[in-house]
Amino acid sequence: MTLNNDHVILGVDPGTTVLGYGMIKVVNRQPVFLDMGVLTFKKEKDHFARINAIFNFITSVIKQYGVKEMAIESPFYGENIQSMLKLGRAQGAAITAALQCGIAVTEYAPRAVKLSVTGNGNASKEQVAGLLQHLLKYKNKPETLDATDGLAIALCHFYQGRKTVFSKGCRDWKEFLAKHPERIKTGR
Repeated sequence: MTLNNDHVILGVDPGTTVLGYGMIKVVNRQPVFLDMGVLTFKKEKDHFARINAIFNFITSVIKQYGVKEMAIESPFYGENIQSMLKLGRAQGAAITAALQCGIAVTEYAPRAVKLSVTGNGNASKEQVAGLLQHLLKYKNKPETLDATDGLAIALCHFYQGRKTVFSKGCRDWKEFLAKHPERIKTGR
């Protein structure tokens, strides 16, 4: 990850009822709160309209804020197969929007996000939200914890300092490595 000024990271907590998002800007190698919120789908008539809304929303946020990287929460395993399929579609719409904008995407498990932000992989959503407010010093608490979940995902990505193996226009590993020599680590 390039830690330049105005380097904006978007964190997304995908959902088919509520999608949470949060953004931080890297200033002098430090994370600074930029924005967070939720996208709700009460007006959308069906699941396909929700998928379209997610794609359009993520695309507009990336363009509006000049996002350079996106981090997204990976779906956790549940017993309701239909819910998991819908959640996967929501995640896919957000990822596709980012990739269409040429933005690198990294996926994090919920436990990894909590561990990265709080030091406790079993922390509650309320604990995560409280620590985020302390670390990033924003004043207004959001109406739902979906927004702070999105913000936690962005901060986790900042702490991890890594990107996915995605680069627009690379045909194979050789070309990718030639374009990104900084990503090569030796065992020495």
